[in-house]
Amino acid sequence: MSSDQRNPARQVAERLAAENRSLRGRLADLEAQVARLQQENASLTAAQAAALLEPIEEMQPV
Repeated sequence: MSSDQRNPARQVAERLAAENRSLRGRLADLEAQVARLQQENASLTAAQAAALLEPIEEMQPV
């Protein structure tokens, strides 16, 4: 294989490697965002459950 043919192949490989690094970084960002949203969702769910239970507890006989 001549160097002219290897050079474009190397350029493609380098471009793909750079794109792969970029996509891995994006994936890490998205995974972190999912974790934050899951935590926020759990907090909101707990707060909503507490808000729904509060009136029921007030209606219980003493």
